[in-house]
Amino acid sequence: MTTTATVGPLLRTWRERRGISQLELAGRADSSSRHISFVETGRSRPSEEMVLRLAEHLDVPVRDRNALLLAAGYAPKYAHTPLDDPAMGVLREALERLLTAYEPYPALVVDAAYDVVAANRGVLMLLDGLPEHLLAGPLNAMRLTLHPQGLAPRIHNLREWRGHLLAQMERQIALARSERLRALYEEVSAYPVAGADWRGGRGEPVDGAVASIALPLRIEHDGHLLSFVSSISTFNTPMDVTVAELAIETLLPADPATAKYLRSLAP
Repeated sequence: MTTTATVGPLLRTWRERRGISQLELAGRADSSSRHISFVETGRSRPSEEMVLRLAEHLDVPVRDRNALLLAAGYAPKYAHTPLDDPAMGVLREALERLLTAYEPYPALVVDAAYDVVAANRGVLMLLDGLPEHLLAGPLNAMRLTLHPQGLAPRIHNLREWRGHLLAQMERQIALARSERLRALYEEVSAYPVAGADWRGGRGEPVDGAVASIALPLRIEHDGHLLSFVSSISTFNTPMDVTVAELAIETLLPADPATAKYLRSLAP
């Protein structure tokens, strides 16, 4: 019963991370707290269906659902297809169409560790003038944004935006416990923050209407102060690890001046 003894503690760990009791999980998964207890202690071997059901209600990432299945003695259910695989051709084309359609506004696609897998011309415009060593592949969105030689000196509300990004990474690390993401977090959180506290910008008024909705990214480009609200989208019910870990980030102009400036740059 080695597999049972392995999958039980894994499920218990995920349940405890979510702060859910055995009784609550049993109610969600249409089971009993007794059965959940038996599974976690290794006294009962869960069926493949039960492993997947518990993983669903515990919001276990797709990659880790495969690990749970293996630990329970079952074959992985979710493929892990490289994005450059011919089978991903339709997905790649759809992402490219989406990013192009969003121009002149910036939009990009990142993987689970924020490596950029696709970006449109709006993003490339923001990266203009960065040093070559930061632009050497693979591009990493967090590194590009927070590095003192990257976009950080151009961001007027750097401390606020940095805090938002680091908190976002902390939530993801707590969810997935990714060593790769943890290493990136340790790197970018150690970057120095130039100058004094820039909270609220460098003296420019912050649009109250925008600030009441979401934290804007206020970034300078070629002497113009641009303001964006960020939106992140993921795929619903993905059946592939690669697809599950993709995120599409779009930057919506937060004021008319930003929208007008970006349209003026459009070819």
